[in-house]
Amino acid sequence: MRLLMLGALRAHTGNGTTARRIQDHIEAAGHSCALMDISSCKSPLAVSNLISSENFEAALGIHLYKAGRLLQGSGIPFGIIFGGTDINEDAKCDEKAKVMGRVLEEARFAVSFTESMKEAAAVYWPRARNKIYVQAQGIVTTCNASFNWKRFLQSEEWHREEPSTHLIIIGPAVDPLFAEEVKEKIKRADGVHLLQEISQEDLHALVKKCFAVVNSSISEGMSATILEAMDLNVPVMARNIPGNAAIIAHKTTGLLYSNPQEFVQLSKSLIGDPFLHKEIVMKAKEYVTKHHSWEHERKAYQNLVLMLQ
Repeated sequence: MRLLMLGALRAHTGNGTTARRIQDHIEAAGHSCALMDISSCKSPLAVSNLISSENFEAALGIHLYKAGRLLQGSGIPFGIIFGGTDINEDAKCDEKAKVMGRVLEEARFAVSFTESMKEAAAVYWPRARNKIYVQAQGIVTTCNASFNWKRFLQSEEWHREEPSTHLIIIGPAVDPLFAEEVKEKIKRADGVHLLQEISQEDLHALVKKCFAVVNSSISEGMSATILEAMDLNVPVMARNIPGNAAIIAHKTTGLLYSNPQEFVQLSKSLIGDPFLHKEIVMKAKEYVTKHHSWEHERKAYQNLVLMLQ
């Protein structure tokens, strides 16, 4: 079967990494799967024309609103993978919620990374509950052994007290205006470094050399970065929001903070308590191995794709 996968698929972003992993699962089952960024498809008509010209037989969309609305009326069966912001943010807008509801009616299935995200979606679109499948992200990490850069991941205030501590912010500038705001603030912040995106193998090597990984998102579906850090035996400190709390048990598999003061307090506890550090690393590794199997994810998507035939 020839499939189209549609989404915001810029390299080195969460959606892009997820899409390429799922593409690999699908192609391992003998199908072909082409990735297309939504920036290249401005309307449902453009997607329909693409499907017709390239003879796609089915499609997958990542993000219920951004990709789903472009697949409506495409004439081929499709499935949807929730992105996080679609359920956490876009569903709060009545106009977008109506569009997403129509997308779910047409979709053969939808995939939620967590049970809590499925329940949140079912509140908005109760008739779709039975077609929403829960499948956590599967994680596999690889490190570039030749990558060599040692930094410790902490806060700006710390750097003044402990010059050996640094905060590294890394990744592509998805929102240009926000990126410029960040750059201006970093110019005035000692010990804070902004890096461009690097390969996943180099990123994993860098993470392994850090004291901790910080997730400060205000909205998450399921952060692969958190799961990768767990797999790499690096403690995670994350903002206490539903998407993060769904995969982190506070003081067991990671640390959850709600404000800067709590972040500093918990970070100092992690630094000053080697037993806590060791326990979090061990429990997090056990959790990610048990609940985020790459092999289980592969089987799940290979079975779901059969529903598009």
